[in-house]
Amino acid sequence: MTDPALTSSNPSSAATNRVRGACPHDCPDTCGTITEVADGRAVAFYADPDHPVTDGWLCGKVRPYLDHVYHPDRLTTPLRRVGPKGSGQFAPITWAEAVAEIGERWRGIIATHGAEAILPYSYSGTLGLVQMTVSNGRFWNRLGASQLERAICGDAAQTAVERTLGARWAVPYADTAHSNLILIWGHNPASTAPHFMPYLKEAQRRGCVVVVIDPRRTRTAKTADWHVAPRPGSDGALALGMAHVIVSEGLHDEAWLAAHTVGWPELRARIAEFPPERAAEIAGLPVDDVMRLARLYATSRPALIKIADGLQRNPMGGQTTRAILTLPALTGQYGVRGGGLAYSTSGYVKWDGEAVNKWAECPAPGRVVNMNRLGAVLLGEAADPPIMSLYVFGSNPAAIAPNAGLVVQGLLREDRVTVVHELFLTDTADYADIVLPATSNLEQVDLHKAYGHTLLRYNHPAIPPLDESKSNWDVMRLLAAEMGFDEPWLQQDAEAVIDEVLTATAANNFFLAGVTLGRLKAEGQVALAVGPEAPFADGRFPTPSGKVELYSAQLAAEGQDPLPNYSGVWDDGEPARRRLAGTPEATEEPARRRRTWRAEEALDLITPAAHHFTTSSFGNGRSQLRGEGVPTIEIHPDDAAARGIAHGELVEVENGRGCVTLRAVVTESVRPGVVAAAKGRWAKRGDGRGARRNVNWTTSDALGDFAGQSTFHSNRVWVKRIEN
Repeated sequence: MTDPALTSSNPSSAATNRVRGACPHDCPDTCGTITEVADGRAVAFYADPDHPVTDGWLCGKVRPYLDHVYHPDRLTTPLRRVGPKGSGQFAPITWAEAVAEIGERWRGIIATHGAEAILPYSYSGTLGLVQMTVSNGRFWNRLGASQLERAICGDAAQTAVERTLGARWAVPYADTAHSNLILIWGHNPASTAPHFMPYLKEAQRRGCVVVVIDPRRTRTAKTADWHVAPRPGSDGALALGMAHVIVSEGLHDEAWLAAHTVGWPELRARIAEFPPERAAEIAGLPVDDVMRLARLYATSRPALIKIADGLQRNPMGGQTTRAILTLPALTGQYGVRGGGLAYSTSGYVKWDGEAVNKWAECPAPGRVVNMNRLGAVLLGEAADPPIMSLYVFGSNPAAIAPNAGLVVQGLLREDRVTVVHELFLTDTADYADIVLPATSNLEQVDLHKAYGHTLLRYNHPAIPPLDESKSNWDVMRLLAAEMGFDEPWLQQDAEAVIDEVLTATAANNFFLAGVTLGRLKAEGQVALAVGPEAPFADGRFPTPSGKVELYSAQLAAEGQDPLPNYSGVWDDGEPARRRLAGTPEATEEPARRRRTWRAEEALDLITPAAHHFTTSSFGNGRSQLRGEGVPTIEIHPDDAAARGIAHGELVEVENGRGCVTLRAVVTESVRPGVVAAAKGRWAKRGDGRGARRNVNWTTSDALGDFAGQSTFHSNRVWVKRIEN
């Protein structure tokens, strides 16, 4: 509905209405937006000037959002496959036909294999309480489908923070005004949290020192006072080496550690194992840099460490995060305004699990399937029962999942029913049996909580659904009816869902004091009752001990090292589970190539976020594609010269999982031994030689140390110049 408070009498169009919304994409800023609507069509889209974080401007990803909504390739009707899988050949059908066919196929699968043979696959294509969180749960729980372990992004770091500090409570962007040092570690907010950057620049103007720790000189690093470039995956060793210097030079706060931590004596012994010489060797840095960084951090107060999820996408991601979390504890910086940790604000509100999922009224939860292992699972890894149907929404696994070549092989299986609910014929939709048209965020109701700030934002639909498109939740309601489920909570409208979950959560969460659906609709956004003080300012932490748990009994009980640690675990480009399908492309061709690979010539490939895409969202946007340019790989001049590669030449990037052709960018922005190629490309648009591949054809589907975490950045590849 249109928000009456924003109805406009614009002299250029008396019938123009302004409608408040929220950016639904996977970014911590969760911006406030305004859509102007005339005669049922959105005619303008811009930032809400009254949103204190958005502050009147939008990033280049979403500024052209109306081009996304009215893109000529938007799906307009359900489709049924009529050609071979992967051909993208479909014929229009009605919604009634599509839903009936899905139901018939699913009933047959359930009769033969059970409901766990059906796997929903979704992630953050659209965020929001209704269209993601509840759509991920209620219907699938009632069906008894397999549960998806959604660990592709940040689960290791989330687990590490919660086991150490008790909750993901982050300082607000504005608190950087009190910081004298900011370490931005494995994070590029210029591309992935752009509304933090004005605060960072203002802090620098005030005299705050900014250090970026990243193997690549990112857009953010180019504006820093100091860029430190460790080897990918070595951050945990660097943090422990810094801790060694801080303690050995007496720069730590012994009194704070005694009063507010558990496990300080044990941690002290662990830190002793990482003198700066060892840390420097592991990280590939001068010893003097490790010592300088440690002293700078320990003698600057307040000092803020800002991290994101990229640094923990390796086999030691959880322990890497834990090692970094020790540094504010050693120096007594938790609870200090402008100091401590900036990671995520998600812990302030966790939606009531029963209201979201309705577990009490559903069958026992189905088996858990890790989304990072999708290719292996589709080809038989989860064989009891086998996955016989895949339902994809809010994601594009053929483009974004690790070991994407294996995912494609799984999607090509004729014995599997694949349904994709999407706005466009994405890489994944091309392999579907049924494609369903989805709404954009301008066409649906939702409630958004951010993970970079503490404002809740209600999303009013600005326009009716285009053509025959339907929201995630509306499709769940149709599927529930088709499967004969008559529970009323499967047929609530979106507003009723929000009201129920919000009310249930607020009953046990004081941060939601005074927040109601009515207030959200009227005001557009409401701040959580977090208060002006820094997180943990009272010295209490929501852990079992009430303290920072440097030694975690919870991790010990889970079979993990209870102390922060580092052990070098590197991908060799050829995991033992490399292939489960016996196709020539999967086995014979890589085996032939391997004969020419020399271990000393391997490079570490990292896949940072693209500046103009949000993972694969906007990967078909005209302005975003212009901004991002052709698919490239950054390579250091020394590595390029050793391989006879000139700037701008096509190169083949390959390992035992697959290969992709990219254009070389010879630059000192990456350290020697490291190459970087941005994620998010649609494979169907072709690589440098037109093959339907992207960089994820090389990335590993091995799992990390905590929570089934992805390991995208632990990826050894060989890069060769393409002759002729």
